[in-house]
Amino acid sequence: MTYSREGVGPRGTGGCLRTAAGLPLGLLHALNTLLVYSAVRYGPQGVWDDRGYTRISAVCFAVVCLSVLALLVTLVPPVRRTLGTWWLAPPLVLGAIAWIRMATLE
Repeated sequence: MTYSREGVGPRGTGGCLRTAAGLPLGLLHALNTLLVYSAVRYGPQGVWDDRGYTRISAVCFAVVCLSVLALLVTLVPPVRRTLGTWWLAPPLVLGAIAWIRMATLE
């Protein structure tokens, strides 16, 4: 029994790998976007609201951790070749926004 090599290799697996890597990354970016929106939109109720500051800091820390995870997944060579380098932009931007929000809490 012989096997055809037409579907083997980068051309044959690109669509499957694109879906297998792009779907989890898209979900990570969507979750990051939701968390960043909630951290920026809903601030503490006042200077006295210690729990509000703690919650915003925790959400921003979670966003930074998820952004690092998304960056690491994107930097895997087969994923980077299949999806392209523009997939590095969302975790960098969202992580930077979360870091700035965490740093500017007073």
